[in-house]
Amino acid sequence: MSIAMSAPLNPRDCLHRLYALRRECLHFERSRHDTEAKSAATDGATSAEADVSRRNLLHYLAIRRHDLRELHAPLAESGLSSLGRIEPHVLENLSGVIGHLERLCDVDPGETAPESPISLRDAHDLIERRTTALLGPSRITPDAKSEPGDRLTGDAEREPDGVRIMVTLPSEAAEDSGLVRSLVDAGMCCARINTAHDSPEAWIRMCENVRAESARLKRLGRGECRILMDLAGPKLRTGPIEPGPEVIRIKPLRDPLGRVVRDASVVLRPIDAVEPRPSEVPIERAWLESLEPGDAIEMFDTRGRRRVLHVERLAIGSGDLRVIATSDRTIYFQSNTMLRLLRPRTRERETVVGRLPATAQAIVVRPGDHLRLSLSEQIGRPSSVLEPVATITTTLPEAFALARVGEAVWIDDGRIGAVIEAIANEAIDLRVLHAAPNGDRILEDKGINLPDTDIPVHGLTSQDLEVLPIAARYADMVGMSFVREAQDVIELRRRLDACDGTAVGTVLKIETRRAFDNLPSLLLAALSGPSVGVMIARGDLAVEVGYDRLAEVQEEILWLCEAAHLPVIWATQVLETMAKTGRPSRAEVTDAAMAERAECVMLNKGPYIVEAVRFLDNLLSRMQEHQSKKRTILRALNVARRFGAASTVA
Repeated sequence: MSIAMSAPLNPRDCLHRLYALRRECLHFERSRHDTEAKSAATDGATSAEADVSRRNLLHYLAIRRHDLRELHAPLAESGLSSLGRIEPHVLENLSGVIGHLERLCDVDPGETAPESPISLRDAHDLIERRTTALLGPSRITPDAKSEPGDRLTGDAEREPDGVRIMVTLPSEAAEDSGLVRSLVDAGMCCARINTAHDSPEAWIRMCENVRAESARLKRLGRGECRILMDLAGPKLRTGPIEPGPEVIRIKPLRDPLGRVVRDASVVLRPIDAVEPRPSEVPIERAWLESLEPGDAIEMFDTRGRRRVLHVERLAIGSGDLRVIATSDRTIYFQSNTMLRLLRPRTRERETVVGRLPATAQAIVVRPGDHLRLSLSEQIGRPSSVLEPVATITTTLPEAFALARVGEAVWIDDGRIGAVIEAIANEAIDLRVLHAAPNGDRILEDKGINLPDTDIPVHGLTSQDLEVLPIAARYADMVGMSFVREAQDVIELRRRLDACDGTAVGTVLKIETRRAFDNLPSLLLAALSGPSVGVMIARGDLAVEVGYDRLAEVQEEILWLCEAAHLPVIWATQVLETMAKTGRPSRAEVTDAAMAERAECVMLNKGPYIVEAVRFLDNLLSRMQEHQSKKRTILRALNVARRFGAASTVA
């Protein structure tokens, strides 16, 4: 059916269009509902609430197959709903507009209005109940800041549908319970643990610290803090790159004229030191213990240049000896470099530098460069005279099984873009199209995206399966990374139930084009779980669908999830600049404000993460008084009140 027309619609035309749309909703539900319910249910049954949401989502999918723009203006001009906020209660909204149009046109009902599965009020209540079941109750933050006159009441209590704040815990949260308390007091409602990093022992300590703070919140009557344990999933990344030379460089600070402003400094430590640092130069302990402040040390660095170090002081660091030496020249230290103490009549005058750590090496590429992706080798290599084409490897070579010439390959969150030029049995030849003119560096463990390729990798990895028992015991919800098909959702639920995690919720991370294309099926399958939500993982998703389409795609995800009555987590790069530097950019403040339409907003770790959480908590508490989903709430505006008061005085 097509409802497109070039001429403006009158009320009677609108009425007939809406009749046709409602009939199509019912037909689509009958044709798909039984099939979807049976395939989605893990135990052959489905709850009444899940059934209601499944029916409403099918209704929404039915009407969104058509262009509804021509209905907006005539319906609005008639003082009726323009269908712009139809997501949570499709059939009720349609029938309500149809009833008003029938009275407006003075016609008898053309057909009996079907019973709607859910009303607008019940839909909002259902979304909030599911949000609370998954993410916990909305927090009350007693120290929220506000400007005078901005609130009608003096307290800072959130409305029942307040947006939750999720924070990715840094590694320090395993040992520093004070950091967790600061995050909770700033407004964190959910703690995310990324199992792609740290260890099971660290995850458990993080969980215990969060649980302790959550118990404190409950005692204070301020809600609680939930835990999301995020599975790594089949993440496609660059493999290891052969290490660089064992060398440490120090250099003095110079002014614009090249004059030394501050000498270069290096720490010499014993080879058997406690808690050694990679930047320190290891030396025989007895030789170091013979040094005194003012001593001079002669050496020839990796370039054969004579250099002299001056011993400034001896210090105790980490319970062990450290010697601080300086030079006004740049020095390259290498393993086995000879050091000679320039002090006469000294018994131990010479020693050698111990084993230095190998430097991390990068592969530099520029637009037009050729790059070899090896599917068999274990380590990548920069280009050289003997091998003019650099080689990278991947953690998931099987992901390229269906790759084709001409398909795109993006590396490091889309910073470097290439195209496949040739495919052999064990290697793929790439040509770099997008990179900085002066070159971009490819490091190991950076993400790879194949937006054009049908990747034959699904479901849970062996690492994920090892994490699930821990998540079932310690977490409130599990995040499924790189979910692609409904069967992935069903398999995760089955595995969780087998680990006694029947009460653990699931979060579907939408971060690939395949996941977005399959989102309706994913939602229909997920509705059978105990509690479920969707995360818009905008990092990988932007690379997969294209940055120019990201805003459009994230809107569609919000709409589909609202039609399914499921909570959404808005994630990736929210207030990232502020978390890293302490000051937000103007653009990311606007982005964070727009995130209010989701049920939860996620921040990533950074040195200023506590300040970022506090800032976001205050911002969201203001925005929720103006906006809920696509609905403008129309709170009284102080700017209008001030203008009215000034006019009265005048």
